[in-house]
Amino acid sequence: MSNFFDKLKPSSLFKKKEKQITFEGKAPKHVAFILDGNGRWAKNRSLPRKAGHKAGAETLEKILTACKEAGVHTVTVYAFSTENWKRTDEEVAAIMDLLDAYLDTILKRYEEEDTRARFLGDMSPFSEKIREKIALVEEKSAANSTNVNVCLNYGSRAEICRAFDLLREKGITHATEKDISSVLYTAQTGDPDIIIRTGGEHRLSNFLLWQASYAELYFTDTLWPDFSREELYEIFGKFSKTVRRYGGYDDSSENKSGITSGVTQ
Repeated sequence: MSNFFDKLKPSSLFKKKEKQITFEGKAPKHVAFILDGNGRWAKNRSLPRKAGHKAGAETLEKILTACKEAGVHTVTVYAFSTENWKRTDEEVAAIMDLLDAYLDTILKRYEEEDTRARFLGDMSPFSEKIREKIALVEEKSAANSTNVNVCLNYGSRAEICRAFDLLREKGITHATEKDISSVLYTAQTGDPDIIIRTGGEHRLSNFLLWQASYAELYFTDTLWPDFSREELYEIFGKFSKTVRRYGGYDDSSENKSGITSGVTQ
């Protein structure tokens, strides 16, 4: 999983840019992204991995803006997984430095943006300095109306185990689906309507496994740095034609989206 903090520019992740295309249909309320392909993008150009991460960070900035302009209320991004600690000490240290700089950027601009930043995952392995900044960012942006969930040191299996531990502490021994959902990291923003993974892989990689139960899944061969507003809005257009039956049957309309059984390739 590529990490978007590498070579993050000092500009706001959510800064406004000139519109290239607009989306006129009904956009999903909650979109999640697995940002894959930064390293391969760089390798294909005989560039160091850092160049791919830099390009990926710029793409994320554009895609967040495009989501906001289309009317998406919540975006969740898989930024740093529990498995990413297996990278070299040097790379992890560089990522932590970039995360620190990213948090400083949000603190400088949160009043200008209407985006609430939430950080999902186990923050305990991070330095006290990083944890304090994360808490401050969440506090300062709490009044904003749209959401960006940044998954850090996140793994869905660990999240589900944590949920059961929390329910047990509350004395709940026969949990319902509602009980479990209420103690997941995403309890405040709900489940995604669609999960988009770039880079050609067709798996969730321990991302939002519980929350993905009824999400539409879209896999594209496009490497993350090449993912565009145009392709995003094409996916939104397909989603807007999807009839979501949640296990029921509705013969009044057909699914014309091209997203079948929750999965398209």
